Amino acid sequence: MKSFSIFALFTSLLFCGFNGVAQELKSSEEKLVYKFNIKENIAPAIWRQTKQAFDEANSLKANLILIHMNTYGGTVVDADSIRTRILNSKIPVVVFVDNNAASAGALISLACDHIYMRTGASLGAATVVNQTGEKMPDKYQSYMRATMRATAESHGKDTIISGQDTTYRWKRDPLIAEAMVDERVYIKGVIDTGKILTFTPAEAMKNGYCEGICETVEQVLKMEKMQNARIVEYKPTALEKFIGFMVNPIVSGILIMLILGGIYFEMQSPGIGFPLGVAVLAAVLYFSPLYLEGLAANWEILMFIIGLILIALEIFVVPGFGITGISGITLTFSGLVLSLIKNVNFSFDEVKGNDLLIALGTVFIGTIAGIGLAIYLSQKMFTAETGRFAHLSLHQTMKSEDGYVGVDPELLLLKGKSGMAVTTLRPSGKINIDGQSYDAMAVSGMIDKGTNIVVVRVEAAQLYVEIV
Repeated sequence: MKSFSIFALFTSLLFCGFNGVAQELKSSEEKLVYKFNIKENIAPAIWRQTKQAFDEANSLKANLILIHMNTYGGTVVDADSIRTRILNSKIPVVVFVDNNAASAGALISLACDHIYMRTGASLGAATVVNQTGEKMPDKYQSYMRATMRATAESHGKDTIISGQDTTYRWKRDPLIAEAMVDERVYIKGVIDTGKILTFTPAEAMKNGYCEGICETVEQVLKMEKMQNARIVEYKPTALEKFIGFMVNPIVSGILIMLILGGIYFEMQSPGIGFPLGVAVLAAVLYFSPLYLEGLAANWEILMFIIGLILIALEIFVVPGFGITGISGITLTFSGLVLSLIKNVNFSFDEVKGNDLLIALGTVFIGTIAGIGLAIYLSQKMFTAETGRFAHLSLHQTMKSEDGYVGVDPELLLLKGKSGMAVTTLRPSGKINIDGQSYDAMAVSGMIDKGTNIVVVRVEAAQLYVEIV
């Protein structure tokens, strides 16, 4: 009986041991790390992808979000949005700085719970600059200084007990975060005045801005005790890939060619509708990705639409070619160009000269190619002799010798008739012939009211008179 009890106890302990190991394995298998790469400039696309990544991590109930970073910076607005999303995340967020976390990248890194850096990486240099590298005015620096300090402070303080005294120290010193923006900050043993702070991995660890130096993602996960976790990596959606493809300058040029070519084609062969439909679709495909990417603003799209309306008015309503047509062409061209560059309203501080030249070249080439293609196709497709779609356009000419005239025939009969000026002709005004009132124009000079006149010619429904 005693031997049986010992055997039962041994079996029970063995079973509990196996069960404990199984539970531990199960627990590790259930851990999930969601990996998200930031390896390009911080821009609206990265902010949009960040929202998608964090939403997916939440839906998967991930245990950790790992940001794999290598960026020189980007727009402050998008970086601040990403920072806020990280700070509000219920899932712990760590960042692995693979090479660079500069400027906007430094702000995002400071928002993460833990920072890990590869040997040779750098963190800092968060001064706000424009696209040419020139420092922006102090109002931008002031905002960035406060944002960096607040981000460092969000991680709280460590409690330090020394004997009977208890002191508190920031986990990440806010003054160090400010020194990454402002060269006036002096921190003994860290940075002198006149220099912007950028940390190496060793310096970052010494000052509490890095939890470890790692060479691989696997080493980061090991330090986070997630080495056995399953890794799910963010993959750009089909929409993201589509937007990335559509904002390519070559694709933008083709769309401009279809927009302007389609409009010109429709004006050359009115009533068909298909070229206009192509132009509208191309305009939607041109502006929509640029709008989502944060390049095309509402007012730039509106500028393009108003430009087209003015061009249409010039062609169909206002006679001749003047200020309406010139304004329409200018607004249309400007709307297409401004939608391709990163201007903020009419401020071009963040626009590179090279980007502006690319935008101008894209629109100019697309315009010339589009109109040229429309002329070529209209000749090939709608000519009476060889055009495949010749039956869709009108080829008959209404000649004057066949009785077709562009004015009221009764006006032609007034040539040579006499009458009286009802109003003063300066040079146009009203005349009376046989009790009927007509608009008329003096051939030369001014004709006073009550003067006898004679119609000397009739052109384009206009009576020309002179003094009898």
